[in-house]
Amino acid sequence: MVSARKYRIAVVGATGAVGVEFMRCLEDRRFPVGELRLLASARSVGKKLRFQAKDVPVEELKESSFSGIEIAFFSAGGSISKKFAPIAARAGAVVIDNSSAFRMDPAVPLVIPEINPQAVGAHKGIIANPNCSTIIAITPLWPIHRRNPIRRLIAATYQAASGAGAAAMAELRESTRAFLNEQEYKPTVLPHPYAFNLFSHNSKVDPATGYNEEEAKMANETRKIFNDSSIRISATCVRVPVLRAHSEALNFECVRPITPNEVRDILQNAPGVRIVDSPEKNLFPMPKDASGQGDILVGRIRQDSSDPTGRSIALFVAGDQLLKGAALNGVQIAEILIRQQVAVG
Repeated sequence: MVSARKYRIAVVGATGAVGVEFMRCLEDRRFPVGELRLLASARSVGKKLRFQAKDVPVEELKESSFSGIEIAFFSAGGSISKKFAPIAARAGAVVIDNSSAFRMDPAVPLVIPEINPQAVGAHKGIIANPNCSTIIAITPLWPIHRRNPIRRLIAATYQAASGAGAAAMAELRESTRAFLNEQEYKPTVLPHPYAFNLFSHNSKVDPATGYNEEEAKMANETRKIFNDSSIRISATCVRVPVLRAHSEALNFECVRPITPNEVRDILQNAPGVRIVDSPEKNLFPMPKDASGQGDILVGRIRQDSSDPTGRSIALFVAGDQLLKGAALNGVQIAEILIRQQVAVG
């Protein structure tokens, strides 16, 4: 986007996988950056990252880091956000936080621009970026929900290494190389061998419910973003040996009967969504095609044959976890902030 006014921007966690994507999105979308402050832990001080053909030094994150900053993108984990996001907000910045620290705080907007952009205006200094799996699942479901409310959602995720950060992506590469060379490899980032394997998402399981934190996030965040506490949601989240881009099998039940053709018609021009659905070519959403671009790919759109009422649809989606699942969504939120400021005058 182009704006006559330039903004002072900070990226917290700048050297991480999402931090790097924040910078790339800001540059690719021509965000009006006047000053860019890159913040990370002390061990990253001295590094330089490229932005707009210039090398920008990485600074140590401190309580004083946010003086003069207007928008701060956070992607350094929940503990860092809990400590520093309120400090940044008190210093006058609007924080767009990619961690789970504030998502379920009723005073903090949880925003997907294609769904609830109006929520941005209710912020009190902090705006939460939803979980990547939630964004990828419900961006294409929202336009359907508006036309024919979704009452139940069953999701199974196939989550890439990118969701666990740059270190997990490196571990997948290294463990795959070791596997192919018949060498022993001991994982240090993820709890199980990653090459040619898959396992339940590496978040804590609640012994009372049997659901892990990732699965609970999908359910709770969807209800908050849709502003509908009545939706019944069950998710099974799995880590798969894919470098980048999450995929998800979704099955949803609507209030009224709905057909695959109706779903296609609704999604044909839906923002942030692209239909990839060619049974003739056996061509459907794949992580390799979702990677590096901002749309959520949607395909395998079919009637759920187990529901005789005709109210249920099964489909498959894929989206770049680092882009629409994280950095791109955050930058889109910042663009809404700027448009609101321009509108106010």
